[in-house]
Amino acid sequence: MTLPSDDIAGKVNPEYARGDLRRVVGARNQIEAEFIQGLLLEEGIPSILRRSAGFDVPEFLTSGPRDVMVPGAGVPAAREVLLQADLLTTPRPAPNPLRVLGWMLLVLAVVAGAAYLIESVG
Repeated sequence: MTLPSDDIAGKVNPEYARGDLRRVVGARNQIEAEFIQGLLLEEGIPSILRRSAGFDVPEFLTSGPRDVMVPGAGVPAAREVLLQADLLTTPRPAPNPLRVLGWMLLVLAVVAGAAYLIESVG
């Protein structure tokens, strides 16, 4: 007789099982998190689930967000699997601070111009 943990251990790629645990994605509830965990396991990537910060209340049962944690060596492969499954979006680059400042100054100039015109007409 094989236990479910034996089946899982047989699927894990040892290359992905090294390193400290890191969060790769969040799930809205335990069911979604277990689905993601199954996708990762099919690729040999081990993972564990934990309740997200602030939601560590046992009375929530399966509701509440979960973090999917993967050993450090498996993070790049896990991100690739999640991108292919469209469960992870590519991070957007941070906005250029000078561009943001330029737009803010432009808006300020337009508002000041409009205020000047309203004041001069009245």
